[in-house]
Amino acid sequence: MTQLPAPDAAALAVSQELSRHIAAEIAAHDGWIPFSRYMELALYAPGLGYYSAGSRKFGAAGDFVTAPELSPYFGRTLARQLAELLPQTGGTIYEFGAGTGRLAVDILGELETLGQLPERYAIIDLSADLIERQRQTIADALPHLAARVEWLSELPEQFDGIIIGNEVLDAMPCELVHWTPAPLQRGVTVRDGAFAWEDRPIADPQLASVAAMLPPEAAGYLSEISLANRAFIATLASRLVCGAILLIDYGFPEREYYHPQRHMGTLIGHYRHHTVDDPFYLPGLMDITTHVDFTAVALAGTEAGLDLIGYTTQAQFLVNAGITTLLQQLDPDDVAHYAPRVAAVQKLLSPNEMGELFKVIGFGKGVSIDWIGLTEGDRCHTL
Repeated sequence: MTQLPAPDAAALAVSQELSRHIAAEIAAHDGWIPFSRYMELALYAPGLGYYSAGSRKFGAAGDFVTAPELSPYFGRTLARQLAELLPQTGGTIYEFGAGTGRLAVDILGELETLGQLPERYAIIDLSADLIERQRQTIADALPHLAARVEWLSELPEQFDGIIIGNEVLDAMPCELVHWTPAPLQRGVTVRDGAFAWEDRPIADPQLASVAAMLPPEAAGYLSEISLANRAFIATLASRLVCGAILLIDYGFPEREYYHPQRHMGTLIGHYRHHTVDDPFYLPGLMDITTHVDFTAVALAGTEAGLDLIGYTTQAQFLVNAGITTLLQQLDPDDVAHYAPRVAAVQKLLSPNEMGELFKVIGFGKGVSIDWIGLTEGDRCHTL
């Protein structure tokens, strides 16, 4: 077994305090909480959760690398799609979960080049630590555009613009369901002083209804159902007056998500660039994610009145939107400058890296249905 890096004393103390906090919540709820609540506390408990405390999350010194951190061409290419849509809206870009602020910098820089700067760029984020990093990143890179950026502490009553989210859906708390063959809700209890699994009958009517529509082919099947993803899309749809929603994340359509071979689900932890199967490992110091069921996301959007514009792989979207055109601006004879940038883009596009696993889904309301990034797609990737 790979030896995982040990946290320092301060980080370990935060994890231990969060564990006590979660254990107290379990004790206050008849010795059991649904996994979604455990995941919510592990990631977002004020001052203690993974996204609420001050641990470094992104880049080589963190736990994972996202596309904007890997290459500026991700954000620059995305900006080409936004430039097409912005004039059809009220002119605001809303970014959920903006990470270090790198994506905002790349988008704004490219939109300035294209002469399509938004009226404002609004960031909605739950992490005070990350918000401070975002402010600094934007101020350092684009001081003349920093005044266009604002941070929102809650959802606006109305959206009139473009909503973007890169790796947002995967970090939303999910439910775990264990078919035995009858579906049971998997939750968390405390046993012998440690967190442990415990299945109980499903009490939530919505979860029971969704689980009943997803019968596995064999007993013992375990997987995730994200009611939070569905609610998030429905909320955005209800508040979107005119505009677009563009979401990028790793996941599958329903037929692949609940494939018989994926009998243990997709839940995974990320800690110091290692994947960890145990979600109880160092609560608050490890990211916990699940792949996205894009069929459920699509249905949530269309049922809420949105136009489903398209769904494709990240690679196809970036190629459609012109990432290769941007690369052609580089001088291939300048090998020291050219080679690492092309290698990073290759990771964004390669089927063996991020190109195939990551998908892009677009919704619209009152805007054109012809988007450059979704004009063509691989017919194998349908919802």
